Amino acid sequence: MSSPKETVIRIEDPKNGGQKSEVNILCFDITKYSIVVQFSLSCFFVFTFYLAYGYFLELIFAKPEVKPVSLYITFVQFLITMALSYVEASIRNPIKRKVPIRTYAVLAALTLGTMSLSNLALSYLNYPTQLIFKSCKLIPVMIGSIIILGKRYGFLDYVAAIVMCVGLTMFTLADSKTSPNFDVIGVIVISLALLCDAIIGNVQEKAMKQFQATNNEVVFYSYAIASLYLLVITGVSGILKDGFVYCSQEPTTMYTNIFFLSVCGYMGLQAVLTLVRICGATVAVTVTTMRKALSIVISFLLFSKPFVFQYAWSGMLVVLAIYLNHYSKKNPNYVPKPVAKCWQYMQSFYQSEYRYLRIKSKMYTDTV
Repeated sequence: MSSPKETVIRIEDPKNGGQKSEVNILCFDITKYSIVVQFSLSCFFVFTFYLAYGYFLELIFAKPEVKPVSLYITFVQFLITMALSYVEASIRNPIKRKVPIRTYAVLAALTLGTMSLSNLALSYLNYPTQLIFKSCKLIPVMIGSIIILGKRYGFLDYVAAIVMCVGLTMFTLADSKTSPNFDVIGVIVISLALLCDAIIGNVQEKAMKQFQATNNEVVFYSYAIASLYLLVITGVSGILKDGFVYCSQEPTTMYTNIFFLSVCGYMGLQAVLTLVRICGATVAVTVTTMRKALSIVISFLLFSKPFVFQYAWSGMLVVLAIYLNHYSKKNPNYVPKPVAKCWQYMQSFYQSEYRYLRIKSKMYTDTV
């Protein structure tokens, strides 16, 4: 599943006349504590809530019988996330819409596609495979950024994309050989979810830079409008009734699990935002990557699955690609010396051959 984390596109860092910026985790002010304590608290919240999030996600969606009613469960999750966003905004800063409704209509559709398809993918794939796919957003994001925003990327970004493709392919092949629940439809579904994720990230970046919207505004309106979409879709298709009947078989268990899934995802999101603010994106990526690795380990321990070593080394390739991508952000023009020299040699060779051919062509024209 694509967690609520995917919907946040910027970090607010207000300056208060040279004073220290306020640092919050959820509604708790931790500004007065040292940077070490702030970092430790943020890491604790990230690991606690996102590990719990992964557990509830697999607990709910890994069951084959959930497949027909996954949209209903996603609908309930959207409502809870929207409510949490509104409550937090009411406590801190009331939501004031800055982005046009038309833009939010598009963002809501993409959010719906990302999360509903990610949820559905768990009916076809192991949770570790789904998590590895979610870690590979770089590939569709790069494609979307080039097409939508006209961005240009450096050498390391392309290397990271290639390494990520190799690691993702090998991890998926390992899953196809060992997992009894593996279905190629799951690969297609999670790939479509990543495509929506890539588009939503770029559309958000473009829109939010223009209108300077807050994080809570983006989350609230995206999920509110997406909930309306889901209400119509599930109502017309009959999934709303079927999902209600399915959850009514064990209402306490099902709705409690969905509630904790939503709360853990939302709180984990806020902890990541705080971590980015106090330590920067690179440290945050390090912590969240370790969290994902631990989530995969816990998934194998708590939910019995066959394990092969190919999972390990292909997963490490994906981790390597993630760090190459973030290293490139600090060193966007970095190119290894051997590669640079090889490129210079190819350019000089091409130029010399081009000059030679022009001279030959001119001599031939003069002769004729």
